[in-house]
Amino acid sequence: MRHKKAGRKFKRSPEHRRMLLRNLATALLEHGKITTTVPKAKELQPYVEKLITLAKQGFKLDPFRRSLAVLNSKQVAYKLFHEIGPRFASRPGGYTRIYKLAKVRQGDAAEMAVIMLLGENETIKAPARPALVAAEAPAS
Repeated sequence: MRHKKAGRKFKRSPEHRRMLLRNLATALLEHGKITTTVPKAKELQPYVEKLITLAKQGFKLDPFRRSLAVLNSKQVAYKLFHEIGPRFASRPGGYTRIYKLAKVRQGDAAEMAVIMLLGENETIKAPARPALVAAEAPAS
């Protein structure tokens, strides 16, 4: 049993898994949205959100170097600090959204998902509570 063991292994070595997440994060920040499998998208989400939180501090040398240690491209790091970070400056968290796709991958029938960065003024709404039915409503 894997009690208290966070994260997915993806049947890869730790180095391969780390590079997989780096490549996915670089692609997501470069393009704004990518299509991948559901487990990879769920594993990528906190990884990217930590990078965006780092970029919200503004262009300082230490956070920039920390992001360069993770990202594969200097141009993507510049984009992260000059475009993406200021875009989410007033937002406390939740910079990405995952949509599960109805189609599955043809080769192995893996569930697919789209992970994307939120737009400029886009918000994620909380699910609405169902209204009380007349039979359940208290009589007054």
